[in-house]
Amino acid sequence: MKIICENRKARHDHFVLETFEAGIELRGSEVKALRTGSVQLRDAYAVFMKGELFLIGLHIPPYSHGNVHNVDSLRTRKLLMHASELKKLNGQVSEKGLTLMPLNLHWNPRNIAKVTLGLCKSKKKYDKREAIKKHEIDREVSRAIRSRL
Repeated sequence: MKIICENRKARHDHFVLETFEAGIELRGSEVKALRTGSVQLRDAYAVFMKGELFLIGLHIPPYSHGNVHNVDSLRTRKLLMHASELKKLNGQVSEKGLTLMPLNLHWNPRNIAKVTLGLCKSKKKYDKREAIKKHEIDREVSRAIRSRL
């Protein structure tokens, strides 16, 4: 699995309860633009519309060697999943406070672009502080271990 881009901010701002993998419907020049790796997931999120799942806010810049067939860089893209997974996700997202956030965009072994979605719940400010404190403590412990060796 080769990662194209990752949304690090999502794990900092949200608790990831569960992850799912979905295909993403792309046009020809978008696939070539993905290979350049200048994709941005920061403001992206997934939404259900008429029983289908769509990814909004994914920025894929136009392919530099493209022509009139380049598409809008911020267009809404359809996500491809099995119907049973969609029903399960739709039920969970309809609960209060849960959202679907893209965690990373990657190529699977057959060179098909996939997106990893996380079922997320927002962190409160004190949760973020606690996570930062835990991360700093872990870093200090690992430094101490390295200095003694």
